[in-house]
Amino acid sequence: MGAGTVLTMRSRIQAAIRKVPRGSVSTYGAVARAAGHAGAARQVAWTLHASVGLPWHRIVGAGGEIKLRGDSAIEQRLRLEAEGVTFRGRRVNMRLHEHHFSRSSRKPSVRESGKRSRR
Repeated sequence: MGAGTVLTMRSRIQAAIRKVPRGSVSTYGAVARAAGHAGAARQVAWTLHASVGLPWHRIVGAGGEIKLRGDSAIEQRLRLEAEGVTFRGRRVNMRLHEHHFSRSSRKPSVRESGKRSRR
């Protein structure tokens, strides 16, 4: 993967993260899919770590789990609660607060674009 590809991937991930509105959350995997990079959940985490000014607290693990540990996990929960996000135990109530990206905000998969795979 070249430097230009990494920058494009990072910028697409950042754009997807910025689309998660106040009071909502998304998962690392959903952000990766919305950015057109299905399976790149770890790159979402790295982008959050390396970027400044993103609403990092709105991105959680699958099922609404806060993946951070220690003081960072407490800060994430407090920031989410300040935005009105509710929890069921230690997890975000995803039924109420999960952000669903629009179909137009992600690149279509090969299947969706009408191309057939070769066998």
